[in-house]
Amino acid sequence: MPDPQSDNNNAATTRLNKRMAELGLCSRREADDWIAKGWVKVDGQVATMGLQVGPRSRIEVDPKARGQQREQVTVLLHKPMGYVSGQAEDGYEPAVVLVQARNRWQGDRAAHKFNPGQLRGLAPAGRLDIDSTGLLVLTQDGRVARQLIGEDSNIEKEYLVRVAFGAVATDVQRVFPPVQLVRLRHGLSLDGVKLKPAKVDWQNPEQLRFVLTEGRKRQIRRMCEAVGLKVLGLKRVRIGRVALGQLPVGQWRYLDATEGF
Repeated sequence: MPDPQSDNNNAATTRLNKRMAELGLCSRREADDWIAKGWVKVDGQVATMGLQVGPRSRIEVDPKARGQQREQVTVLLHKPMGYVSGQAEDGYEPAVVLVQARNRWQGDRAAHKFNPGQLRGLAPAGRLDIDSTGLLVLTQDGRVARQLIGEDSNIEKEYLVRVAFGAVATDVQRVFPPVQLVRLRHGLSLDGVKLKPAKVDWQNPEQLRFVLTEGRKRQIRRMCEAVGLKVLGLKRVRIGRVALGQLPVGQWRYLDATEGF
């Protein structure tokens, strides 16, 4: 019988929960839960917590885990200003408090029926500043969270950013130096770390369109400050292939089974 602690070719081993996340089966936390419940087998044997596996180890998951996973929901919220993305702080409420039956968008076509149990473990997959509005994803599904905010995530996030340059708040494009626009696209660092290339273009004379593949804290505001711009308004309109669309401010809908980031 193969030893689940090592690969047939003596390759480096990986902790089971990490390997399951890498394979896209679930999140690490979810994997630990499934392992604790005896729902995971490695090479035919019920797995134990902390087990090391090789790249050729055969991982099997009990259908009960799949059933639990299918019940998990992902919510798309049009976050208003004044709400924080995550835990409550400084007297401000977390955006998740808006996920209530009365705030569900009437245009939501998903088959899900809302129940309070869906709020359990519903967490933001990425941040959106308290002063920013737009698309915020909250999910119970660790696979979605890893796809959007995992270390290897390369999902695009698109923003519309209204700006001023010094005292100029109208026709900003006319007075803003083109060389600084080039710096916004590629040439800035935050906290000593070089930023990934970004797509930055004028949407109209007062508004820039940013497309980023990373999400550093207050990144767009700090990028703008670095080139002399002041952000007057910031709205996230797309994450991956999912757009904010017609979703009204303060309302939410489910991510439909036909959609994906």
